[in-house]
Amino acid sequence: MQWFIVETANKPGEFARHASAIAQRGINLSNAVAVASGGSGGVALYAEDEAGLRSAMNEGGVAFREVPVVLAKLADKPGTLADAAKRLGDAGVNIELIAPVGMDAGGVSVAFGVDKLDVAESALGDLFTTTAIPVGTTTG
Repeated sequence: MQWFIVETANKPGEFARHASAIAQRGINLSNAVAVASGGSGGVALYAEDEAGLRSAMNEGGVAFREVPVVLAKLADKPGTLADAAKRLGDAGVNIELIAPVGMDAGGVSVAFGVDKLDVAESALGDLFTTTAIPVGTTTG
């Protein structure tokens, strides 16, 4: 699973320009997480059609970089995200994005964009999962 990170200026209409380039090519975004600070910002995008998203952004002139993600199931209680982040940090894994991808009675499924996929899977141990609840699904 790959997510796509777009670094951009923090100004009105910038995300709309990127989203329009993707939509015009018929690609459905399953998830988007954005943040801005000062004059810059970024958005992490996910689509089930990863190849289509890649192609749409290339054709639309949207600069991006791809980040592999590892999925983890976290209990819905204080400290679980901190524990997962510490496990990754202690293993020398850099976290490039964190995005919720699902929730059920058992907890929250989280995608961690990382620089060392295999090391991250091992570091997360019992939290690591190869499956995720589809984005936007809530059960329980």
